Amino acid sequence: MSLKNLRHKIDIADKEILKLLTKRAKLILSVGKIKTNRKLPIYAPDRESEIYAKLVRLNKGPLTDKGLKAIYREIMSSALSLEQPLAVSYLGPEVTFTHLAAMDKFGSSVNYRPCKSITDVFSEVEKGRSDYGVVPIENSAEGAVSHTLDMFIDSNLKICSEVYLSIFHNLLGHSGSLSTVKEVYSNPQVFGQCRLWLRNNLPNASLHETSSTAQAAMIVSKKKNAACIASLLAKDKYKLKLLAASIEDFSRNITRFLVIAKDMALATGKDKTSIMFSVKDKVGALHEALVPFKKNGINLTKIESRPSKLRAWEYYFFVDLEGHVNNSKIKKTLKELKKSCSYLKILGSYPAGSEN
Repeated sequence: MSLKNLRHKIDIADKEILKLLTKRAKLILSVGKIKTNRKLPIYAPDRESEIYAKLVRLNKGPLTDKGLKAIYREIMSSALSLEQPLAVSYLGPEVTFTHLAAMDKFGSSVNYRPCKSITDVFSEVEKGRSDYGVVPIENSAEGAVSHTLDMFIDSNLKICSEVYLSIFHNLLGHSGSLSTVKEVYSNPQVFGQCRLWLRNNLPNASLHETSSTAQAAMIVSKKKNAACIASLLAKDKYKLKLLAASIEDFSRNITRFLVIAKDMALATGKDKTSIMFSVKDKVGALHEALVPFKKNGINLTKIESRPSKLRAWEYYFFVDLEGHVNNSKIKKTLKELKKSCSYLKILGSYPAGSEN
């Protein structure tokens, strides 16, 4: 078959795809009206998870599952904007990794609002100026983001979804040579994730901490003999050159982000629940608190402690567990846990994200 004939067939397929997308969009508008009348959230993480899972089951190739999900992310992003314009706050500025995670979750058809701090992200959602917020919670190399954990102590917002983003750090600057670099700018966590590379390749360069990788790129765009560690999007935005790619010390460098909102997601059958609690001041209190999880066969995927900041040596424990809070076994476990706690708070149940 000739190239002309193949392109003609593609044109016919595109017309069919457009017809189906138009049909889907009209159905979405009807769904939006029902949600509005019932005062339901426009974004439904459980439904999103269900659609992705179904597509992966049905996919026979040649499109990869990742490619197919990327296409549908934008289809669903457009659908959200049809139902109601959504505002999503994130730890900014633009082209930070949190910005990339937000776009990975919500696509390009929502209104993104960069915030200067994690506190500001929570505040924007609490005050209703944004529908959702995206914040970092932990990195596979550097551990938990303590500021995010601390915000959940006083906030009534819920976790409704999570995003895993593979992080690739790049050295950007004006020159094509490492020998000209005297200063390197980035945020503290990024320096921690590139410590060995910097020691081996730029041992004499001075390191300057910034609030974000995007701010680092902005500073370096105005300085000679300086470089920054940032994303490739930052390279394009600030017209910098790539000096070295993927300089992170560990190849499996993944950051987990949380989506926060006023409501949690419905159960999907493959969920996580996040809780925080403090234990009574007595010997063996933490062991006693963890016994119900073992007894009821509940798998814990994370446990992290933070000082309460109210009394010396008093701690809050943050726990992620498999299952939804509405599951009878989870309900029973949390009821038993409460007996051992001086404080217990459910932070949210949400579809478990994928690290791939």
